[in-house]
Amino acid sequence: MDSGIEAAEGFIARWTGVTASELATSQSFLIDLCELLGVERPHPTPEQDYMFERPISFAHADGSSSAGRIDLYRRGAFVLESKKLRKIAAGKGLDDAMLRAHSQAQNYARALPVAEGRPPFLLVVDVGNRIEIYAEFSCSGATYTPFPDPRSHKIALADLRKPEIRERLRRIWLDPNSLDPSRESARVTREIAAQLAELARSLEASGHGAEAVAQFLMRCLFTMFAEDVKLLPSDSFRDLLSKYAEQPDTAMRMLA
Repeated sequence: MDSGIEAAEGFIARWTGVTASELATSQSFLIDLCELLGVERPHPTPEQDYMFERPISFAHADGSSSAGRIDLYRRGAFVLESKKLRKIAAGKGLDDAMLRAHSQAQNYARALPVAEGRPPFLLVVDVGNRIEIYAEFSCSGATYTPFPDPRSHKIALADLRKPEIRERLRRIWLDPNSLDPSRESARVTREIAAQLAELARSLEASGHGAEAVAQFLMRCLFTMFAEDVKLLPSDSFRDLLSKYAEQPDTAMRMLA
């Protein structure tokens, strides 16, 4: 058995159905989770940048303040709020309790010192049951929303068997901004632009004029867009190119 899957199976077996209180289980659960993900354990430092029970201060409108503590904090990465909710019936009761925990974690994130900034992720944990992920990549104080989307932001304990789920959590610990969809979109755009430039140079080297090449590629891109928005039958342009890839004369007539 793969060592990652074996470790995940051990983690799941150890924590499924645990009935002890949040106080008794939360930090042990999170330490074991760190070991499963292959990331360092939380540790108190003078900078308070990665620790359990990170102290914060809430400023109130009347000028007063009150103290709070974040269950687990990693600067520049996440605020984590941990609960033990298995005694709550599954379904709406559990979802409502997790949403309250989300609001609590969001308030903690907004109460962090301005100099530290707000982390891109909130993690809400029901010990021994599930982990919910929320993100706000502008780090401006806007609402943290389900990540990567409302259908898949809830990670059940059994989901930790999946390497891609463990990798997602590991990146939240170690490189959270790499999960920013806008960065991925920009990367893909750069790659496509580089491929188009290479293709254009190849066509020009074959004796075609630069303007003709530009017009041809523009038409190709528009046709692909037309497929995506269903102005043309799905994949009709792609299928035509694949079918006549080795018959350029026929492909030219079909494209015309």
